[in-house]
Amino acid sequence: MGAAATLERRFATDLRSTGRRLEGYAATFSATADLGAFRERISVGAFRNALSGDILALLDHDAGKVLGRTRTGTLELREDDKGLAFSLDLPDTAAGRDVLALAARGDLGGMSFGFLVPEGGEEWDGDTRTLRSIDLREISVVSAWPAYEGTEIALRYYRQHNGSQRRARALRLAEARQWA
Repeated sequence: MGAAATLERRFATDLRSTGRRLEGYAATFSATADLGAFRERISVGAFRNALSGDILALLDHDAGKVLGRTRTGTLELREDDKGLAFSLDLPDTAAGRDVLALAARGDLGGMSFGFLVPEGGEEWDGDTRTLRSIDLREISVVSAWPAYEGTEIALRYYRQHNGSQRRARALRLAEARQWA
């Protein structure tokens, strides 16, 4: 990659829970993120070559709060037509319990992922960058607002949230982003 690469992070908001397992999407292909200085999209297939390594699941990108990892099987990742899907078995730690409690209340902002862009992994068209290949390092459960629209965050455990609850939460998130 030449010069020292800078780890980049992007956010999404699709999260569900069954017991101590969280599932959802850490990134979606259908969304374009407005990152201020530029816009960004993720191409279908961008994660394909990155899923064989040891990827961590963190809380708020904090390496001191590991929630799972692919090497141990507590984190499973796959790319499908929608985006980067994940399934995470949360540990019985303070961080794991916090994530479950915040998810149950609907207080989590969403998901994020930390990545590097390998040489030739991006394409620019004016001020829009399309990520064609991503060197994925970690996914994170985050309390901040997502950069990428088009996904949702919901808790599914003993009861299912219905569509109106998800829509109401999406509206609250959109309103909060206006003030951020």
